[in-house]
Amino acid sequence: MTKKERYKYVIEWFQQHMPNAETELHYTNPYELLVAVILSAQCTDKRVNMVTPGLFQHFPNAQQLAKATFEDVEPHIRSVTFANNKTRHLIGMANMLLTDFGGEVPDTIDELVKLPGVGRKTANVIVSVVFEKPGMAVDTHVFRVSARIGLTTNAKTPLQAEQQLVANIPKDLLAIAHHWIILHGRYICVARKPKCNECGLRDACKYYKTDMRHVFEPAAGK
Repeated sequence: MTKKERYKYVIEWFQQHMPNAETELHYTNPYELLVAVILSAQCTDKRVNMVTPGLFQHFPNAQQLAKATFEDVEPHIRSVTFANNKTRHLIGMANMLLTDFGGEVPDTIDELVKLPGVGRKTANVIVSVVFEKPGMAVDTHVFRVSARIGLTTNAKTPLQAEQQLVANIPKDLLAIAHHWIILHGRYICVARKPKCNECGLRDACKYYKTDMRHVFEPAAGK
C-alpha cells in the first residue's frame, strides 16, 4: 500500500465511521476553550471537564481572570496535572489577552503561541475548532497513532509529524482529522496495549502488519 493509498483508506474509513468527531472538552466560547486546552496538557479531558465549571463560574472571562491572584485560581484546578504552573499560565494568558489583544482570543497560530501556556498544539486546536481554519494539532495521541499507522514516517518531533500530516490530508479535512486521530488513540490505538482486534484500520496499519498481526493469527497447523 502506497502512502497515498493509505491516507485515502484511513480518511474514507473515518468519514464513514466517525463523521461528527469533535473535541471532548466542554466550552461555550473561545476563552473557555483556550482555558480548557491549557489545562488539558498532560491531563485527561475528563478531569478538565470536572474542574472548569467551577473555574468559569468564578472567572467567566479574561477580565475577571486577569484580576485574580494565584491563591484565587489554584484551588479550582488543584486536581489537574501541574496545577501550579497552569495557574500562573492562566493568569498570565488572561493579562496578555487584555493588554495585547483587546480581551479577544486571537485567531492565528503566531499570535496564540505568544500567550503563556500556549504551544503550537494548543494554538492549532483553537484555530481549527473555534475559527474553523485548517490546523493539525499534534498531541501524544496523534503523534503515536500517525506513526503506528504509517501516516508519518520517521517524524522525531510533533512539528515534523504535523508537517507530514498537513502535506497529505486535504485542507478542508485537517480540523476533523485531528479529532479522528486523537479519539482513535484515546479509545482504540492506546499507548500500552492497542486494541488491534477492535480496529477498523488494520488493513492499512503498518504497526499491525509488522508487529501485532501474529498476536491475532492462529499458529501454523491449527
